[in-house]
Amino acid sequence: MFLKTGPASLKMDLANTYAICSFLGDPQNKFKTIHIAGTNGKGSVSHLLSSILQEAGYKTGLYTSPHLEDFRERIRINGEMIPEKEVIDFTEKINPLIEEIEPSFFEVTVGMAFDYFAKEKVDIAVIETGLGGRLDSTNVIYPELSIITNISYDHVQILGNTLEKIASEKAGIIKKETAVVIGKTQLETKTVFQEKTVAMDARIIYADQQWSTKILEQNPSKLTIEITSLINQSQYNYTCPLAGSYQQENIRTVRTAVDQLNLKGWSLDEIAIKNGITNVIDNTSLHGRWETISTSPLIILDVAHNGDGMQKMIEQLNRFKFKNLYMVIGMSSDKDVNEVMSLLPMHANYAFTKANLPRAMDPDELKKIAENYGLKGDVYINVNEALSTFKERAKEGDIVIVCGSIFVVGEVDRKRLI
Repeated sequence: MFLKTGPASLKMDLANTYAICSFLGDPQNKFKTIHIAGTNGKGSVSHLLSSILQEAGYKTGLYTSPHLEDFRERIRINGEMIPEKEVIDFTEKINPLIEEIEPSFFEVTVGMAFDYFAKEKVDIAVIETGLGGRLDSTNVIYPELSIITNISYDHVQILGNTLEKIASEKAGIIKKETAVVIGKTQLETKTVFQEKTVAMDARIIYADQQWSTKILEQNPSKLTIEITSLINQSQYNYTCPLAGSYQQENIRTVRTAVDQLNLKGWSLDEIAIKNGITNVIDNTSLHGRWETISTSPLIILDVAHNGDGMQKMIEQLNRFKFKNLYMVIGMSSDKDVNEVMSLLPMHANYAFTKANLPRAMDPDELKKIAENYGLKGDVYINVNEALSTFKERAKEGDIVIVCGSIFVVGEVDRKRLI
């Protein structure tokens, strides 16, 4: 499993996925889809778009990865996780094929999602890529719309060590005569996307050339923005419980995607958009994006795990006044740890820890790297030990942040904090 061992577990072709789909009767062709790739923001965009579709009355499938606590989080319909019995029945059904072709965990999970969505006759499913795009197991669908959020450095040993190479892999989800929304105009990647859309006879729409945003109100648990059309100057206000400032970019992307879906005949009115954004957590159970889990002291979870994500998280942090900062951090060993450490504030109190995965970086090694950047703290055996220590130490006006890995955030025992 990639989650545990990293790149060694990947199978970089689509042969197994096609074999699984064929075995299942090609369920991926039995419902409409939206395909989403990108380095950061694709999870938030997937959940926001799914929430809007639900508010508009569509039976909406949502496939995302990885999960925080329960495997079934990956496969949802209208926010409800796939039932345990469905997981068991599917696994028993496909076991003979698993023994024959030895697919990866991710390939089997994609097949499970497609099979479940087809069986339940969803109106549409939002499908998030796992890694890359061109050779990602999800890339056997022919979507209503493709979305690529942004491009930054992550999984460089697999996707390439330049933004152009990474963009080329993500651009693999662009299909013939199918519009693609690009979340962020970037000099290094623009030509890649332009050339791909020309080759595919597809339309390309840049979200940041369609809409501008500004923050009207912000606190640790809520973000209210004004969004203005750069085409006709129409304005709307949206309130989102995903309170990170970086959600502005994601909301622009989602709003642009909605416009494109409406052009294709879907009916997503302003009420559905507004309610979908406001109710995204209730509708989809999205967690770990500048998520407040305690107010006394203020404890925030954020799954930022690469340079771009961490930069956005630090910018968000700098918008708030606080006395002391406590940071619990653990990272996967295949990430650019030096880049992340170079971005972190020196004035914070650090707890270095790890998720319970072989792929996780040893916290003693993490501490040594951090010390090279003037970051000081202690090593803890797991995230909950570190969080308990900081919870006791933090006073009114202090902030505690858990970050660095979706797996570390996923191991936080929320009940223990109550």
